[in-house]
Amino acid sequence: MSSIDQIAAALQGYDPKALPAEQVNQFLARLVEPVSGTDTLGVFDALGRVLAEDVVSPISVPPHDNSAMDGFAFDGGQLRAGEPLTLQLAEGTAFAGTAWAGTAQPGQCVKIMTGAIMPSGLDTVVPLEFVNITADQVTIPANVLQQGDNRRLLGEDLMAGQAALRRGQTLGPAALGLIASLGLPQVPVCRRLKVAYFSTGDEILSLGETPREGAVYDSNRYTVFGLLTRMGVEVIDMGVVKDEPAALETAFRTAAAKADAIITSGGVSMGEADHTKAMMKQLGDVAFWRIAMRPGRPMAVGKIEQGGQSAVLFGLPGNPVAVMVTFLAFVRPALQRMMGCTACEPVLLKAHSAETLRKKPGRTEYQRGTVTRAADGALQVRTTGNQGSGVLSSMVQANGLIVLHHGQGSVAVGDEVDVMMFDGAI
Repeated sequence: MSSIDQIAAALQGYDPKALPAEQVNQFLARLVEPVSGTDTLGVFDALGRVLAEDVVSPISVPPHDNSAMDGFAFDGGQLRAGEPLTLQLAEGTAFAGTAWAGTAQPGQCVKIMTGAIMPSGLDTVVPLEFVNITADQVTIPANVLQQGDNRRLLGEDLMAGQAALRRGQTLGPAALGLIASLGLPQVPVCRRLKVAYFSTGDEILSLGETPREGAVYDSNRYTVFGLLTRMGVEVIDMGVVKDEPAALETAFRTAAAKADAIITSGGVSMGEADHTKAMMKQLGDVAFWRIAMRPGRPMAVGKIEQGGQSAVLFGLPGNPVAVMVTFLAFVRPALQRMMGCTACEPVLLKAHSAETLRKKPGRTEYQRGTVTRAADGALQVRTTGNQGSGVLSSMVQANGLIVLHHGQGSVAVGDEVDVMMFDGAI
């Protein structure tokens, strides 16, 4: 793992007091590394985990040519453009799960069910609803299909020996089904990432404590818990840590010994009078940033070592929305890299702004927005209103963040903007 100074030297124009948002992710991509260690899990237990190795198909899928329809299988070479085709119906039916025992003669067709093995010599299936049946004859109208239609080919999905899934993929429901379709009862995955989290500050109240003047209940602990849980990591909840050197030192050392990554909220602003930044400096190799963004701006990153183990540190701002925005924009992609994911950058959706958005170039803004579909079918987005970094209710109302990039200016009604959607993240 590279040191803070080594990474900083590799980034052209690096300035911790005015860091563009794009450079934050470049920095973090150099700072973090995938964790070592794998688990072998049953398919039911592998949802949301990251593949540690390619999954190579031991079989071809499907294992034989089969019918994609309920209908009649025949030799499609007999079709003639502009002419109907009448075939003699052979005895028996080809059902899924067992091979048809007969042999089709020239001019014959075989009744076949979806998924059934294609009888030898037959390569086309006409759906039941297309044909006219009279006694033991089947007539196919002219120009309703071509040779090879409605036949699934052997290995059409996967051939034996082909990589079905790649290392670094996160296993979703479709991937679980694909693994099971290969007859594989288990799959190798990267071990679960361990992330310790605590809030800092003497003004923070935990749930159950009596309200007092100047104090606020801790919401960050719960939003970060939810964000981490959605990622599938092992969350080590360390509660609220008072702004006292001894308590902070114990918390940081304990977290570094237990976890791969540490997340804190509060105590990283340039003007903070508390001990959090001082303890980060004392215990680790840490950079303190002023990011050219809104909301967010202050952030600390680095690593803390304890007992021969190194944990990556993410010190987030204290305001509730700023915590969530910096997590989604920066921390989440970095943690995904640590989990072994190969696709970490969020996919941005294009939508037309339903209102004027005022902005000056020189910083990235993440405005809470709601994406809907307009009357003409196009996607449109409008803000949730008050964009203050303490308005946590706006994150509930929104379904994504409108990303106004560093060099971008004001947005007019109808202009396209990028949106980082929340689906699957919060």
